[in-house]
Amino acid sequence: MAEGEGEGEAEGVPQGGAAGGDQRCIDFVELITAYLDGTLPTRSRRRIDAHLEQCEGCRTALAQWRTVAALAGRLSPAEVADLDPYVRDRLMATFREVRRR
Repeated sequence: MAEGEGEGEAEGVPQGGAAGGDQRCIDFVELITAYLDGTLPTRSRRRIDAHLEQCEGCRTALAQWRTVAALAGRLSPAEVADLDPYVRDRLMATFREVRRR
């Protein structure tokens, strides 16, 4: 088997293009953290890259996630502790939910 194929391959990865975009966009959002972490198989990453070339909405979502990750990485432990508990809990729940998918 070629690199990135076979076992561990993410199913439902966007195939590129705008046609059928809703499902492809949903699939991309579910894989966005793996995409950002660089943990997707090569073939899956190529399919997402092709989808991103055609889908402005997913490019925007990706840019937003990159911004959130960059900003969150700048927070000190004291700043995180100072966040409103509800806001902190909701933010952490959001990250945990995306990682579980």
